[in-house]
Amino acid sequence: MTARLFDPLQLDELTLENRILIAPMCQYSARAGEATDWHMMHLGQLAMSGAGLLTLEATAISPEARITAWDLGLYDDGTERALARVLGAVRDYAPGPVCIQIAHAGRKASSEAPWMGGSQIPPESPHGWRTVAPSAIPHGEEEVPPHALDAADLRRILCDFVATARRAMRLGIDAVELHGAHGYLLHQFLSPLSNERTDQYGGSLANRMRFPLEVFEAVREVVPSGKPVWMRVSATDWVEEGWDLDETVELAQALKERGAAAIHVSTGGLSTRQAIRLGPGYQVPHAERIKAATGLPTIAVGLITTPAQAEAILQEGRADAVSLARAMLYDPRWPWHAAAELGAQVRAPKQYWRSQPREFKDLFKDTKFGQR
Repeated sequence: MTARLFDPLQLDELTLENRILIAPMCQYSARAGEATDWHMMHLGQLAMSGAGLLTLEATAISPEARITAWDLGLYDDGTERALARVLGAVRDYAPGPVCIQIAHAGRKASSEAPWMGGSQIPPESPHGWRTVAPSAIPHGEEEVPPHALDAADLRRILCDFVATARRAMRLGIDAVELHGAHGYLLHQFLSPLSNERTDQYGGSLANRMRFPLEVFEAVREVVPSGKPVWMRVSATDWVEEGWDLDETVELAQALKERGAAAIHVSTGGLSTRQAIRLGPGYQVPHAERIKAATGLPTIAVGLITTPAQAEAILQEGRADAVSLARAMLYDPRWPWHAAAELGAQVRAPKQYWRSQPREFKDLFKDTKFGQR
């Protein structure tokens, strides 16, 4: 049986060589939003992995949109130049498709890096600022309440999303993912736990979905036709009375109607009261339900660690692609090893062609060697 994991995947006019996607993974290593040599090394090794798509980490649409003061951004000429330098070097040697996840952290901004504890930095402190959110409800009980966004704020943020998408297109990026998951701003609008507004952006499901959908429509309009745009979502808050899977199905259908090429299904991140039931592939049932209900190409993520596990998810029709994060950090050649295990082929840089083990002499695509 042909390995489904290595079948091509079509997203609008973008063809991926396989169904292994590298998930966005924050590195907290930018300077004033600008990509650094760390990004050159980090993205360079991931780009050589043979995965069908490389997604850049959550990329902020403004300085205040960053999770930390060390987040990657794409909101001015300096951040654009820095990312252009990194992407140019990566593409010289590993010219595969690249997706950008564009994001606003909302009330989860102004934080320490995870290895510094990850707690909120007060607005008056160095590297801190006043956060914003749909309602003045802090993420943690002891945190400074965010500024509740007014109509002018929402218009400005929507324009920032659009401006970042335009910069991404100037950089030749192949696809755009909006970050609507993990408790960041768009998710904060969706969940009744963080959205207590009484205007057209709060209350009913339709109202809570309104701003995320407006952002999606605005970004979709400025990304050229044929280049895919989709959203990453948290399918549940894992909290009673919070955002849930039924509501996510409604959101997915609305995104499909607006031209979304796919949906990337994660969970959690909004509330400190979340009670997540962890286990191998623990989020896959959420992706499966959304795929069955909407027919939207669905990307599954969450403790997918082995090639056999990933292959089974696709063979059983539970998702259309898998997205790997920690597994790729631990093993940046995961797609090579998956292809070897499943009897498939993967693309590798020509500088590494001679690394094929004796038992896998046809592992890499389009290899050729001279006689000297």
